[in-house]
Amino acid sequence: MASAPLATVSKKRSPILQVVGLGVSILLLFVCLLLSITFGAADINLSTVWQALTAFDGSTNHLIITTLRLPRALIALLVGAALAVAGALMQGLTRNPLAEPRILGISAGAALAVVAATFLIGTTSIETYTWFAFTGAAIAAVAVYSLGSAGRGGLSPLKLVLAGAVLDYLLSALMTGILILDRRTLDEVRFWLAGSVAGRDFNVLLQVLPYVSIGLIIAFSLGKQITTLTLGEDVARGLGLNTAWVKAIAIITVVLLAGSAVALAGPIGFVGLVIPHIVRFWVGVDYRWILPYAAVWGAVLLLIADLVARLIIKPQELPVGIMMALLGAPFFIYLARSQAKR
Repeated sequence: MASAPLATVSKKRSPILQVVGLGVSILLLFVCLLLSITFGAADINLSTVWQALTAFDGSTNHLIITTLRLPRALIALLVGAALAVAGALMQGLTRNPLAEPRILGISAGAALAVVAATFLIGTTSIETYTWFAFTGAAIAAVAVYSLGSAGRGGLSPLKLVLAGAVLDYLLSALMTGILILDRRTLDEVRFWLAGSVAGRDFNVLLQVLPYVSIGLIIAFSLGKQITTLTLGEDVARGLGLNTAWVKAIAIITVVLLAGSAVALAGPIGFVGLVIPHIVRFWVGVDYRWILPYAAVWGAVLLLIADLVARLIIKPQELPVGIMMALLGAPFFIYLARSQAKR
């Protein structure tokens, strides 16, 4: 029975155009990846990039490409895809257009857990970071959902955003308190806290890649169910959907994706807010298309933001988290005003 509403939702979008659009998006992603590897403090031409990837000779330029820029670009790609898909899932799950990991406090929960781990046990291992980030993200997700559901009327988009904002402020205050008390922790995590994909290598990427891959695979498999859920919980139940299971799996997936992204690059905001809205202009409201498009365009956005962050005050660079805040804050204000008018 679920196929009828889904067909109605997606009939205005030609599947052929969707496939073509996804192919073009992937091609654009590849171009952005090449640009990210090519440009930086020292500009390197494309032929040198190709030689470094196919016939590495140990020269300075080849070392820069293989040990610094390629891992950085791939991590930006992975983090952007994870955050965008997590944001799209959260917006579909809550039917709240303002939902995303940073705004609802999930990224702050993951970040606080990592800072607390660094403070208490002095760990700087990315593998340990990841597990603490998962735990913090999960606790924050449960707390936001519980706070947003409390009181008369149950869960609503406005209450969810307010609960996320309050929790984000609280967790950020606790994190600031830890950093003020312990300078060693501050020195170890301050650049990471601003949101950065710099200084990571392939070992870091490979440690987190399985978690992001599992999260993306589960997310893509939930596209039909999330689309049905956006029609309303009563309608979804009437169509035979087990909404409790879908919500539980979706929340676990968001925790996997957001926790992995925070462990890799720190709390980067607004990717999960901006990208799903941009994607819907092309693909409509069918999450079977929204989620893969979000993954590609989230990667594109973060690659471009990281490239601009490197070039804007060259030879110095800004953390990509600051660049995303500059890009995303005006978009958030626009969305909030639009929702207020409605």
